[in-house]
Order: sequence, then structure tokens, then C-alpha cells
Amino acid sequence: MDRRGLAELFGSFFKIGLFTVGGGYAMIPIIEDCCVDEKGWMTHDEMMDITVIAESTPGPIAINCATYVGYRRGGIWGALAATIGVSLPSFIIIFVISRFFEHFLEYKPIASAFKGIKIAVKIVLLEEAIHMFKLMPRRPLQWGLAAAAFLIMLAADVIGLSVSSIILLAAGGLISLAVFSAGQRKKEGDR
Repeated sequence: MDRRGLAELFGSFFKIGLFTVGGGYAMIPIIEDCCVDEKGWMTHDEMMDITVIAESTPGPIAINCATYVGYRRGGIWGALAATIGVSLPSFIIIFVISRFFEHFLEYKPIASAFKGIKIAVKIVLLEEAIHMFKLMPRRPLQWGLAAAAFLIMLAADVIGLSVSSIILLAAGGLISLAVFSAGQRKKEGDR
């Protein structure tokens, strides 16, 4: 990838990092809009795969998404450009806030703005969840695992237990791997 392509990758992810409030999950629809709809760098299915991988690997999901997208576009240098691009705005903003505002959230206008931003972020997250469900393959295993995870989290919340989403993610991965392996063995046995 040439310098112009790396600069475009860096600039796109810098803009995403600068204008997205609410953390990694709030960035996913913005990353998808930029990379799929606006730039045409990948398809919705590829973005869904990248999101699943980014969620399954250690680290912040938005940075992982940026790294994977950057790598697909421009190898190691693309991954570096996208990762720095999405991370740099947060670093700069936090640095400035820590240097100049001792009690940043004590200012009433800022505290009020953050209350409104929290509501907007929740709406964006709900919209992305609905969007991802619509794109999910219509296979009984995937829908069954999603429903089971939802019901387990809901039941745990109702009775006051803490269930790790990491455990549910790992269990879903192991169940899918077992079903896939059983299907492969059956295919080999039929030959």
C-alpha cells in the first residue's frame, strides 16, 4: 500500500476515533459505515467476521476492528496506520482533559452533555445489535446459541448472579467447534 492509501486509512480511522463517543461497541456501526458503505473496502459479511474476531480477541473491540481492517487493506503498515488513527484522538482528548480540567465533570454543562451522550450511545448500541441480528445467518445453531446466551444473561441478572460474557463466548465457540467437527467426521464417514 502506498503512502496515500496509508494516509487515507489513518485519516478515516482518526475521524472515527474523534467523533465516536461511547466506547468500542458504539464505534462498530461507524466503522462499518465507513469501511463498507462509504469506502467499499469490504462487504457486510466480511465486516461481521472482523467484528466477531475483534470481540473474541483480547483488547478493546474498536482497536481490534481497526487493526484487522487496516491489515486487510495494507498489511502490517495498514494495521499500524488504522490502529494509531483510531487510538490517537482518545489519547489527545484525555491528555488535554487531564492537563487543564481538574474537575472536568463538575461543570454542569459538561455533566449534562454526558447524560445526553449516554442515552445516544445506548440507542446506537441497540441499533447495531439489531443490525447484526439481521445479518446473522439463519441457521438453528447460531440462533439457538444467541437465544441461550440472552436467556442466561437475563436470568442471571434477574436473580442477581454475575455471569461472565467471556465464559458464554467461549462456550458458544466450543459448542460451534464441536458441532462443526462432528459434521466433518460424518462427511468423512459417508465417503
